[in-house]
Amino acid sequence: MRVFCLSVLFALLAGCSNSLQIDDSYIASGQNSRVQYIVLHYTSTDFARSLQLLTQGEVSSHYLIGEAPATVYRLVDENRRAWHAGVSQWQGRTWLNGTTIGIELVNQGFYDGPNGRYWQPFAPAQIDALVVLLKGIMQRHQLPPGSIIAHSDIAPQRKVDPGPLFPWKRLADEGLLPWPDADAVARQHALFSTRLPSVQWFQEQLARQGYAVPMQGELDPATRNVIVAFQMKYRPARYDGEPDAETAALLLVLAGMQASR
Repeated sequence: MRVFCLSVLFALLAGCSNSLQIDDSYIASGQNSRVQYIVLHYTSTDFARSLQLLTQGEVSSHYLIGEAPATVYRLVDENRRAWHAGVSQWQGRTWLNGTTIGIELVNQGFYDGPNGRYWQPFAPAQIDALVVLLKGIMQRHQLPPGSIIAHSDIAPQRKVDPGPLFPWKRLADEGLLPWPDADAVARQHALFSTRLPSVQWFQEQLARQGYAVPMQGELDPATRNVIVAFQMKYRPARYDGEPDAETAALLLVLAGMQASR
């Protein structure tokens, strides 16, 4: 008898919960999207393998963009978490899977040959599709320019994607991220050519951009990896990890742009 009564009680409670009415008449003004950044990746493999890895395992991304044709596949709803960032940090925020949208582009990445490292270029149609997708995401989540970052930005000690051939300047020309003015960079470059800032200065400026970087004033391998990530984005013609005058000029101009926004 007791078991029967408990069963009836649980059934009644379940019925009550199913009939709950929620009033949506009032909308709080103090809210925004959980999404803070968009992270760009390359897949390091072909389309078939990319699709398998991103749909049948623990790794995932919100979108996958094919190479030929440049089809955009939605693999995870934007309001749900995808597992694409891993151990990551940007602008002091860590473990970015929960606050980012991940986009993977089918691209083999690089291989090391007898004449050095070869990087696969991105297909123009693939970038065209990406630009349209990015504009829609930024509008939906009301993200400011500069919210698009590289996997190498948020994990510079272990990742290099989307690599030095990714056309960041194209995204800047589309209004998707700030870009340092070439004339301003040239003026600062001339000044830094006579006297280069300290390693501590470079570390501070990189941290200001958002990178997780050591702050001990030494040019250690970790600091070089961060400089490489920055150079691949803003000076892809040479990404040797050296804290040189042009890198200093780029950092200073970008810092000025941040201050004026």
